This record gives sequence, structure tokens and C-alpha cells, in this order.
Amino acid sequence: MWEYKKLLQIPTNVKRQDPDLASLIVTQFGGPDGELAASLRYLSQMFSMPIPEGKAILNDIGTEELAHFEVVGTIVHKLVDGVPADVLKETRFAPHYVQFGRANFPSDAQGNPFTAAYFASHEDPIAAMTENLAAEQKARAVYEYLLDVTDDPAIIDALSFLREREVVHFQRFGEVLDLLYDYSEKLDI
Repeated sequence: MWEYKKLLQIPTNVKRQDPDLASLIVTQFGGPDGELAASLRYLSQMFSMPIPEGKAILNDIGTEELAHFEVVGTIVHKLVDGVPADVLKETRFAPHYVQFGRANFPSDAQGNPFTAAYFASHEDPIAAMTENLAAEQKARAVYEYLLDVTDDPAIIDALSFLREREVVHFQRFGEVLDLLYDYSEKLDI
């Protein structure tokens, strides 16, 4: 069960439009290492997790990733909101615009649409948790690449926050992995 508060986890005080940057940041909206894939991966894995601590962490982080999906979507929208078509056509956002207008659509930076193939839900909890550790590291790396291509302080604040949360998630999944090893050892007795 979730409680929804009508505010973003971190404010997105985007003050200037930048369709080129939007076309890159969208990868964290619907790309393979993005927030939607992470959220659906963790919330799917939760059902077959054998230990309650693991279920709780998957639920917590899966839910938080949905909040990050909302933050990234807000950033992308603000970067293109109100930009005239004659300006958009000269940017990397033009292919997105001619198909979806200024609406958000989950895709990667190349325009490839989101697919369920981006996330894995495996019955073996150690395999799933190991994949989650890698997923969090890939997401952290993508945020660092995005930070390399912007000088907008508002964008930097939001992306830095999201990058830090990936590090925290990595640590939490590491704790679950230790618990799973303990759980596996007890089953062998």
C-alpha cells in the first residue's frame, strides 16, 4: 500500500528550455537503465522474494523509483514546454516532437521505446539481487554522464540527488544480498 503526496521528491526548478538536453535525459525516463525499468523490476521481484526484509526493500525502492520517474518526467517536460515547433525542428528533440509532440514518452536517448525486456524478474533471489546491484551502478553512471553534458544548476541539483539515491539503493541491495546468503546457509542445515 502506498501513500501519494502531491509533491516531487526533489524540486525541479528548471528555468530555461533545452530540447537537446531533454532528448538525452529522457533515457532515464524510459531507457534500459532508467527509472521505469528499475521500478518495474523491483516491484516484480518482490513477489518471489523469500525473506521479508528483501520484500520490504524491493517494495520501498521500487516505489521510490516511481517517484524518480515522476521527477525525470517533470524535468523532460519543463525543458520542452512551450518551445515553438520552428525551434524544436532544429534540435535533437525533433524526431520525438514529430511523433509525440511535447508529451513525454518512455524511450531511451536514441528514441527506442521502453520494453519489458529492460527489466528482469528471476525466481533465484541471489541472481535477482546481483542484477539489481548492477542496475543501480548503471543508473548511477548514466546520471554522471548526464551531469557531464549540462551546466544548468537546477538540472545539476536534481540529477545529483537522483545519482545519490542510486548509490543508497546499491547499498540497500547489498544488505539484502548478505541476508540472502545467510538464509541460503540456514536452508542447507
